[in-house]
Amino acid sequence: MTETPSQSMNHGDVGGPGILQVDKEKASIVFRRLLRHPIEDVWSAVTDPKKVEVWFMVKVTREDSPGGRLAMEHPNGVHAMGRVLEWRPPRTYEYEWNLRPGPNQPKGEMSIVRWELSPAEGGTLLVMTHRKLTRPTAEIFVRGFKTFLDRLSAQMDGTPLPKPPWLAQARDLDAPVWNP
Repeated sequence: MTETPSQSMNHGDVGGPGILQVDKEKASIVFRRLLRHPIEDVWSAVTDPKKVEVWFMVKVTREDSPGGRLAMEHPNGVHAMGRVLEWRPPRTYEYEWNLRPGPNQPKGEMSIVRWELSPAEGGTLLVMTHRKLTRPTAEIFVRGFKTFLDRLSAQMDGTPLPKPPWLAQARDLDAPVWNP
C-alpha cells in the first residue's frame, strides 16, 4: 500500500490536504481537521441533514441507527445509497456510499465513509475516512474534499462558505448546479 499527501504538506497534518492511500485497484482518502467547537456541535454539523445540505451540498435522507437506510442526492445527479453501519453519537458515524454502474462509473462504486470525532484541546478532532473507493474516484475525491471541510469549518464559525472551484466550471458548461 502506498500513502501520499495530496499536496505539499506534511503527512497527516490537521487541516491540511487529504491523504490518499492506494492498494492496487482500491484506495482510501483520510482527512483530519481540528474544529474549534465542542464535540456535540461538530456531531450536529456532520449528521443533521439540514446542516449537511449547506456545507456538503448534498441532500441526505437517513435512518439514524445501524442498519438504517441512507440516500444522498448530489447536485451533479449522482445518487448514492447504502446503510448506516455505525451510529454512536457524538463519536462515530459510518455508512455505505454505493453508486450503481453508469456512464462515469461503469462498475459502480461500493465504498464506506467514516466520521470519527474526539475531544481535543481547543475543540474537536474530526477524522473522515472514505475507503474501498476505486482508485480513479479516490484521486478525484482527495483533491476536492478539502473544500467541503473548509465549508464545514466556515459554517460552524459563522463565516462565508468558500465556493467550490468546480461550480464555476459547471456553470461554464451549462451543467445543472445545485446551490443550497
